[in-house]
Amino acid sequence: MTCDPIPVVPAAHYMCGGVVTDMCGKTDIRSLFAIGETACTGLHGANRLASNSLLEALVYAHEAAREAAADLSALKQKGLPEEIPLWDESGTTDSDEAIMVSHNWDEIRRFMWNYVGIVRSDKRLARARRRIENIRNEINEYYWDFRVSPDLIELRNIATVAELIIKCAMYRKESRGLHYNIRYPHRDDKRWQKDTIIRRPLMG
Repeated sequence: MTCDPIPVVPAAHYMCGGVVTDMCGKTDIRSLFAIGETACTGLHGANRLASNSLLEALVYAHEAAREAAADLSALKQKGLPEEIPLWDESGTTDSDEAIMVSHNWDEIRRFMWNYVGIVRSDKRLARARRRIENIRNEINEYYWDFRVSPDLIELRNIATVAELIIKCAMYRKESRGLHYNIRYPHRDDKRWQKDTIIRRPLMG
């Protein structure tokens, strides 16, 4: 910044929320904690910017660290679970299609900006859903055929979050806060003044 101007570009929060936690950063998964931008604490309402707050950055971090230490101590007393086995790479090869990762990452970024930005429509959301389904299928095929790389895991995570955002946006039939759907331009407190919470069904 001593030589060139700092670039300033517009940014969008596609969702306000995250992983639901309690007052100590605990999630409903044992020994998993979340704070900051990852967490949905509800402290700042529907339009919160978590990590920009000293409350989130300092108080929740302190409480989560203290609770995690107590949790680990309790686990040690009960006996820690066996170590997770190493990733099995048998049958996989090094990929010569790294362009797929960079292309899909860029495509997700572009269609999330264009179709799932602050102003939305049912048609745009449907297009985004079709694209993310195709991309997730490509990632899954790639994931099992080639050796896993940090870039591929990041792409898989980005695609998963994008899919969740699109599904939640399609589910909510109103406009509220920073999210606006031209098909449903008004707020509907009677049916939609609540958080949208989604969970993966328990296996077994």
